Amino acid sequence: MDCYSPLGDPTPGAIARATVRVHSIPVPVSAPASPTLRWITAALLLLAALLAIALPFVSSTLLTIALGGVAIAAGVSQLLRLTGAADNRGKIFRGLSGLLYLLGGVSLLAFPIQSALSLTLFLGFLLAIEGVMELAAAAAGGGPARWLVLADGIVTAVLGGLLITEWPLSGTWAIGTMFGIGLAFSALNLLTAPAPVGTTPA
Repeated sequence: MDCYSPLGDPTPGAIARATVRVHSIPVPVSAPASPTLRWITAALLLLAALLAIALPFVSSTLLTIALGGVAIAAGVSQLLRLTGAADNRGKIFRGLSGLLYLLGGVSLLAFPIQSALSLTLFLGFLLAIEGVMELAAAAAGGGPARWLVLADGIVTAVLGGLLITEWPLSGTWAIGTMFGIGLAFSALNLLTAPAPVGTTPA
């Protein structure tokens, strides 16, 4: 998965795409060398996951607000880097992208509930398209991994279809629930991940 940095040059739709992969990719967390710290971190992640899943509307709204803050920070960063552009074309691109990020961030902060609904609908269409592409790849490919791709494509397409058909109701739970699931997988990965090389467990 390509990670997006709010301090780098943005791409269209990067803010919305930041929520797309939480259904299948855990939130990245570094594994502490100490087993005690690892268990404590995993327990906190599981607690946060349970809260996000139990209160999906609240967690969706908080995530939308957080995305708004990230967008504003990205916009300010782009505007501050105008002088670093090599030519006028680069300055225009950074200036326009910075303003778009600022406008998007302010909109997310001012209307978090409506923004969460819009992000959920976008997420549903994106998952549906991704699922169809994975099904096409499974049909054209071969080998033992073909059935894994096929299964992933079916699950992804069905999930996207559910988000679309259940919208706007799905907007009250989808983002928060998926984020909670991602946190839960992160906690499990943290417990099963090997200790960092060169460290001595406490």
